[in-house]
Amino acid sequence: MPDFTVTPWHVEGDIDYDKLTRQFGTQKITEQLHQRIAQVAGEDHFMLKRGVFFSHREMDRVLEQYQNGEKFFLYTGRGPSGNTHIGHLVPWVFAKWLQDRFGANMYFQITDDEKFYSKHDMTLEDTARYALENALDFIALGFDPKKTKIIINTRNIRTLYPIAAQIAKRINFSNTKATFGFTGETNIGMIFYTALQSAPCFIEDGPVLIPLGVDQDPHFRLTRDIAPKIKKHKPALIHNMMIPGLEGPGGKMSASDSSNTIYTTDTPDMVKKKINKYAFSGGQPDVAEHRRLGGNPDIDVSYQYLRIFFEPDDGKLESIYTDYKSGKMLTGELKQILIEKINRFFQTHQKKREEARDKIQEFLYEDR
Repeated sequence: MPDFTVTPWHVEGDIDYDKLTRQFGTQKITEQLHQRIAQVAGEDHFMLKRGVFFSHREMDRVLEQYQNGEKFFLYTGRGPSGNTHIGHLVPWVFAKWLQDRFGANMYFQITDDEKFYSKHDMTLEDTARYALENALDFIALGFDPKKTKIIINTRNIRTLYPIAAQIAKRINFSNTKATFGFTGETNIGMIFYTALQSAPCFIEDGPVLIPLGVDQDPHFRLTRDIAPKIKKHKPALIHNMMIPGLEGPGGKMSASDSSNTIYTTDTPDMVKKKINKYAFSGGQPDVAEHRRLGGNPDIDVSYQYLRIFFEPDDGKLESIYTDYKSGKMLTGELKQILIEKINRFFQTHQKKREEARDKIQEFLYEDR
């Protein structure tokens, strides 16, 4: 049995990212590439510095094209199977930074069809409702409405289908079966779906850069293979690590597991209760032992959430790391820091999320 599993539909185990990079055939983001991104962007991003974005496919090529005067556009998305959680925000926040720094157009695809196909208990009405709710979280992050469009697969099929048809004709069933593990029981919607997820890659003629969770890479491996056959640029990708659930290593945060997940709609009291009750601790069994031996921030979920998202200040993060590791800071104190950070972020985010209800029409892609 493998020690971890990473597919677009299932993530399990303690992921070895060096091993995963070799398995997927992606490239690690070297310090040289990190510095080049920062130099071309005009500033660094803490998610790059900390290795939250760790892997890529041809990010260097997109930078070179940009420096030669060829702008890229951005594409990412969300499968609406439930409410948005903090793990979903990671590639979106990074995409917002890329849009700001490079002036790029942004396409956000909501794959309501895919979740209808893959979740036996979901109706199209369910996915339509979640599509709207997820879109509000995306808009709340501050994307430029003049440069950002939200594509909903069932709503925008007139635009997507001609592109998807060109893709589908060039991907055979053997390839999809080998890539995704499809069987004779897999419905044909799932088999065709990868062509629809690929379609926004070619909605403009220029190069595309896709910030995404590494679990989604297999879809675009196939897309990259067929891009030259339809005389298009191969999509470039930049991958973020999976965000663990509250209960610690062993997969990623899941929208369907409420006790293991922090949703963007959670109240301050819900955040406090979830962190205090469920957040996996790297601390010792009692205070005396913790003071003597210190904690392990590398496995502590509260510290990891601060590192990945909620504490962008490197100096403050280093101080937390040192104090926790030395035993000066207790687990309860670390959890309290995270609770305050999340609730402060949510206070602003939830306000902007409600305001987004009146703005959503500005963002929706209109079929031509």
